[in-house]
Amino acid sequence: MAPYKTIDDLDVADKRVLVRVDFNVPMKDGAVTDATRIERALPTIEELSKKGAKVLLLSHFGRPKGKPDSEMSLKPVAKALADRLGGPVEFVEDCIGDPVKKAAKTMLDGDVAVLENTRFHPGEEKNDPEFAKALAANADLYVNDAFSAAHRAHASTEGIAHLLPSAAGRAMERELDYLKAALSAPVRPMMAVVGGAKVSTKIELLLNLVGKANILAVGGGMANTFLFAKGISVGKSLCEPDLADTAREIMDQASQKGCEIILPTDVVVAKEFKEGADREVKAANAVGADDMILDLGPETVNLIAEKIESAKTLVWNGPLGAFEIKPFDTATVEAARYAAKRVKDADLVAVAGGGDTVAALAAAGVEDDFTYVSTAGGAFLEWLEGKTLPGVAALEVSPAQ
Repeated sequence: MAPYKTIDDLDVADKRVLVRVDFNVPMKDGAVTDATRIERALPTIEELSKKGAKVLLLSHFGRPKGKPDSEMSLKPVAKALADRLGGPVEFVEDCIGDPVKKAAKTMLDGDVAVLENTRFHPGEEKNDPEFAKALAANADLYVNDAFSAAHRAHASTEGIAHLLPSAAGRAMERELDYLKAALSAPVRPMMAVVGGAKVSTKIELLLNLVGKANILAVGGGMANTFLFAKGISVGKSLCEPDLADTAREIMDQASQKGCEIILPTDVVVAKEFKEGADREVKAANAVGADDMILDLGPETVNLIAEKIESAKTLVWNGPLGAFEIKPFDTATVEAARYAAKRVKDADLVAVAGGGDTVAALAAAGVEDDFTYVSTAGGAFLEWLEGKTLPGVAALEVSPAQ
């Protein structure tokens, strides 16, 4: 990607700085139940505040369909942020117009305010130029610290970046640096581990990775489709027979581009998908007609561990089995713990992301042991697919600059 400006390139003292954060956090009974995204924004907020900026925070929350909805107000988030900052945070009843103008005028250098949900206005998701202008009207500078929303060309993520001097926040900067290290300019050998239920949701991801990675390990339900495409019976397992040609295309592309694909050689099967179900390890080509493949077998896990041992860079997306129910989390947990050990030994850069991935790594107890775990979800996947993210592209510095 092209170079982009950071907070280091901005003079923020005594300036009104609009910061796009992602405060779309889980909430129950009016209280934040998981503050991970708030905590990741703290370094940017605290740095700008200490440098004397008037910090105005923008975020979406939920899907209010372009009109105010009290159930999706960011007011409770302002309280959660204040608790973590250890100081007052003003809540502003709108994100444009007089309420923001008034707040910005009365704020002192270093003050922090949370503006109301950007999606209370239809112009946000439409990336309406007039709405972007209204957002920019009460600020001097713009900082985007919401990589997780960067795949959306919305007014607060893309439109406003063309109207104000703009830069990446610290969380955005960190995410981009790690993704560049993992995918754009990896230390080789570079390995990718991709799991999850369906090939259909990750076709573009797989096609992009076989052109980037030296090794690609495929697990989860999607591995069954690859086995089926090779003429191997998968019994009653989750499978997408209509994507057999796509799976073969991915394998052909990998062969042409020198990417080694690792598919299961042995699997864990059961007759039913429930906790404590009777299970059996079978060779991948010996699955019975009434068997369900629910995890990778020990031989395959050992092979993946051997490949991780040889790798210098690892990108991980998706669980290797039906990790939600024990004991079908074994392959995911063992492989993740092995990767984490390699990171601790300073022999591996391991970057992971995607909703199920984060949950799987947390279940394995290694979420904090990988080099970087992205909570960006859709944006992380689109980056891995090789797509341009509008919110990132808007921050890039052209050669003429």
